[in-house]
Amino acid sequence: MFVFRLDTHSGVPPYLQLVQQVRQAVLLGFLQPGDRLPLIREVVEDLAINPNTVAKAYRQMEQEDLVTGRPGQGTFVNEQQSAVMAASTYTSLRRGLVTWLRRAYDAGLDEQAVNALFTSVHQETRNEGVA
Repeated sequence: MFVFRLDTHSGVPPYLQLVQQVRQAVLLGFLQPGDRLPLIREVVEDLAINPNTVAKAYRQMEQEDLVTGRPGQGTFVNEQQSAVMAASTYTSLRRGLVTWLRRAYDAGLDEQAVNALFTSVHQETRNEGVA
C-alpha cells in the first residue's frame, strides 16, 4: 500500500506534499490505475495531521483528475492520459542522476548549489525544446 511522508522542514504545505507524492508515484509507475490510496483516517493516524488537510489534498487530486473518490470504498487512482515512465527508463535515469549527484557533492557543492545548478540547466534545456 502507498505510504505518505511529510517533510516538516520543506516549507511546502502538507496537503501539497501529499498531492505531489501521488503525482510523482503515478508518473513513475509506483501507483497504477485502480490502486486505492490510504483512507483519510489512515493518513491522519500515520502522519498525525489534521483530517481536513488530508481531505483538502484528496479534493485537489480529484480536481486534477488524478483520483476518484468512491463513497464507502475509498479513493482510487485514475487512468492517466500522459505516459507513465517505463521501469527500465526510470532505473537508467535514476542511476545517472545518482552518479551526477555524487560527483556534485564530491566537488564540494552543497544542496542549495546542486539545486541551483539543476534548475539552471533544466530551464536552459526547456528553453531549447529539449526537455
